[in-house]
Amino acid sequence: MTVADPISEIASLRQKNDPTWVLRVSQVFSAQPERWLTLRKLSSYSDLCQAAQEQAPQLERGQLAPATVRDGLEAMILLPGAPAGLQWLQETGALRACLPELDATVNFSQEAGRRHKDVWEHTKQVVWQAERRPAVRWAALLHDIGKVKTRSISPDGKVCFHRHSEVGARLFEDVSRRLGFDGPTRRTLRFLILHHLRPNSYLESWTDSAVRRFTREMGEYLPDLLDLSRADITSRRPGRRQEGLENIDRLSLRLSDLRRADAELPILPSGVGNAIMEHFALPPSRLIGDLKRALEQAVEGGELEARQESSYYLPFVEKLLAAQQSEPCLCQE
Repeated sequence: MTVADPISEIASLRQKNDPTWVLRVSQVFSAQPERWLTLRKLSSYSDLCQAAQEQAPQLERGQLAPATVRDGLEAMILLPGAPAGLQWLQETGALRACLPELDATVNFSQEAGRRHKDVWEHTKQVVWQAERRPAVRWAALLHDIGKVKTRSISPDGKVCFHRHSEVGARLFEDVSRRLGFDGPTRRTLRFLILHHLRPNSYLESWTDSAVRRFTREMGEYLPDLLDLSRADITSRRPGRRQEGLENIDRLSLRLSDLRRADAELPILPSGVGNAIMEHFALPPSRLIGDLKRALEQAVEGGELEARQESSYYLPFVEKLLAAQQSEPCLCQE
């Protein structure tokens, strides 16, 4: 076998006026990243890149069906060696054609003087570390696109990206339209991009109410969000990544413990109904049941702590009763 054979084999995927071959090559490299590392050292690799660069612009909006581009990208990022395929797309201009918001992060530093803190390099590592589920890998790919528009540098040289997750979520709307994501997928990815920093802010000092509120706010997206947050920890400082992963694990364990406790034990004390009737001079009625259900919802929503003394819940009941009394009467005479 000659030295050129490996390149010729890849080049055989090329089809005239069909830029999707660029995506297919990215899938080959993602499936076999060591092959990409070998081929890019050959002089003929530059010829292959040039051929791809000539057709890559056709991947832009309107040139191909959105589903064709989206499916090609998804097949690539779900493979084990996705960073190799991503780098191929960037070097050939295909990334700029498909995802200009992501291409803008190339050589965009997160910290002055630290090459590995380049947003693009960080993103590729996050994709590689992410669970190989479509939602998690897409969110990993796009979670930091808001950094380009939000970078600021303080007088002491610290780089900040204030509200980059919100800006990234807005930028994703254009990505979603361009690639034709369906409604549920669009909502999932936007949510993950918007909230990708939330789990990493967890502190053990959070109250149970705060954890329950976090659970309620994250809703059905919580499992994907936790996996995205784990993947987003890429620090090379000794022990920093392990510390971050352990913090996410502590949050996950806390969530499991609360779910188990709530399933095994009532979240309100057994005498809270009697305490409400005695304190507010109320007779047994449907109102007492309604108040208890409102308390349970407040606990589940993170507004109140669970399994406290009955007296703890009385101020909240007082607010509920006051709100009822202030409601306008809708009865007709």
